[in-house]
Amino acid sequence: MTAEAKALLLEQVRKYHQAVEAENAGKEFEPGTTEIWPSGAVLDEDDRTALVEAALDMRIAAGWSSRKFESAFARKLKLRKAHLVNSGSSANLLAVSALTSPHLEDRRLVPGDEVITAAVGWPTTVSPILQNGLVPVYVDVELGTYNATAEAIEAAIGPRTRAICIAHTLGNPFPVAEVAALADKHDLFLIEDNCDAVGSTYGGKLTGTFGDLTTVSFYPAHHLTMGEGGCVLTNNLALARIVESMRDWGRDCWCEPGENNKCLKRFDYEMGTLPKGYDHKYIFSHVGYNLKATDIQAALGMSQLNKLDDFCTARRANWRRLRDGLEGVPGLLLPEATPNSDPSWFGFLITVEPDAPYSRKDLVDFLEDRKIGTRRLFAGNLMRQPAYLDQPHRVVGELRNADIITEHTFWIGVYPKLTAQMLDYAVDSIREFVSAHV
Repeated sequence: MTAEAKALLLEQVRKYHQAVEAENAGKEFEPGTTEIWPSGAVLDEDDRTALVEAALDMRIAAGWSSRKFESAFARKLKLRKAHLVNSGSSANLLAVSALTSPHLEDRRLVPGDEVITAAVGWPTTVSPILQNGLVPVYVDVELGTYNATAEAIEAAIGPRTRAICIAHTLGNPFPVAEVAALADKHDLFLIEDNCDAVGSTYGGKLTGTFGDLTTVSFYPAHHLTMGEGGCVLTNNLALARIVESMRDWGRDCWCEPGENNKCLKRFDYEMGTLPKGYDHKYIFSHVGYNLKATDIQAALGMSQLNKLDDFCTARRANWRRLRDGLEGVPGLLLPEATPNSDPSWFGFLITVEPDAPYSRKDLVDFLEDRKIGTRRLFAGNLMRQPAYLDQPHRVVGELRNADIITEHTFWIGVYPKLTAQMLDYAVDSIREFVSAHV
């Protein structure tokens, strides 16, 4: 009876979704009136049904769906272990924190150790470095690719450098094979912030598979969404165990909620100064958190994962349409893929040349007035942000390009829901503005 009732409810959910889509299908794109968002989630009938089914099953905590998604996502990215968390920022916090674990012995990062990172990016790539008492070492990025070079990273390596933590900018890979080789040569850990670049490749190999740890976000703007959510992935089983412990309150036990005594010696442990036989479910070997996601989120993630390849194809096609349409526009520096890469683009970056006869602000205002959404390259030069002004750091070079980006760079969207008509309107609008000012 309950199975029949559930099937009937889910059938009604599908009909509801189809009705909503039919209602919206008649709304044609109106240039200058319809919002062209720079990013957003693409959700279909299967996604809505997956969410409702998980809710009907009352899977309100991390459980079966979470483990199923972790396994499937790890396989998709060709990595051994994945740990689902509540955000991409939490994923970065866990990845950096894992490198401070006493289980790593002599390789453990300790306060005062340095981590090389890019001066331009999203704050929570850098914040975990500071939160662990480590020192970020900022390097500049290239214009065009908007990534740090291997040469800049190598020049920043000092006697206290212990790790590299850098994001693939807006889906465009940094030269990750060369950076991984540097990390290996100097015995450094490498964390790839892959939050904007799921599906990107470098040298034919997926980004996120070069480093010791990689992180992903499932915020609605990203390639896959769970609403909120993130993931830490690795091929290193020792690091995976540390990440799991820190995600799950810092406890030493690896039993899932509702499980007991998988190790068959739950009351036989003697750790720290606890009495022998202290319940292993309540022994904590790391200073940790509760950063788990829920099965409702994971159910949506499983549905989204089926569409990842199509999403990546659409992002590449949309980026190419913008790139071809804006070729040769005076005063604009257009984005370029890092050599030897095939990005799964997050956005389309544009830098207004400093000597152009118009400003970034004027162009952005023009586009926003036409309902064409724009975004900055996140925080720009992090060293100029109020949160980071007085924080410990070291800078290598002048960060000249980081300052240019802060003043002159913005991006527009390429996400799969954008239509050719929308993209062409964005191209035509930019060309119209420039023609009026050149």
